[in-house]
Amino acid sequence: MSKPEFVYVTYIETTPERLWEALTSSEFSRRYWFGTELKSNWKIGSPLALVMNGTTTDTGEILEADRPRRLSYTFQHVTNEAYRNEKATKVVFTIEPHGRLVKLTLTHEGFAEGSKLLDGISRGWPAIMSSLKSLLESGTALEIPVSALGIEGVS
Repeated sequence: MSKPEFVYVTYIETTPERLWEALTSSEFSRRYWFGTELKSNWKIGSPLALVMNGTTTDTGEILEADRPRRLSYTFQHVTNEAYRNEKATKVVFTIEPHGRLVKLTLTHEGFAEGSKLLDGISRGWPAIMSSLKSLLESGTALEIPVSALGIEGVS
């Protein structure tokens, strides 16, 4: 197992089932992830596509789908020249109930030494996860412009 290179942990006042739905539903993801739609049937071995404004920005394959506890997939950016040639990485979401809260741990690993994508996702994931938390707790996602994160073309 490779050493995690990006880890983000947050506590969200929601249920594991509702969080799972938010992580796997285009209806939810469009609201908190810069308009990104998640396209997959969420079965192990199935393809995954992240689609922003009608363009597939990232692709992958479902590695694990243990509803509502753990979701894992490969992640390959395909649109931005600076990131497109990097090897596929691995994203893991771990969902743990804590009373009225759910602990969400996001691990993104497998980056090559000097990865430009790691820098981009290190700015993108915190914004995406903060918006997800806001949406689930208040019903309103954060309006964080992608351009403000300096990661144009990266989901």
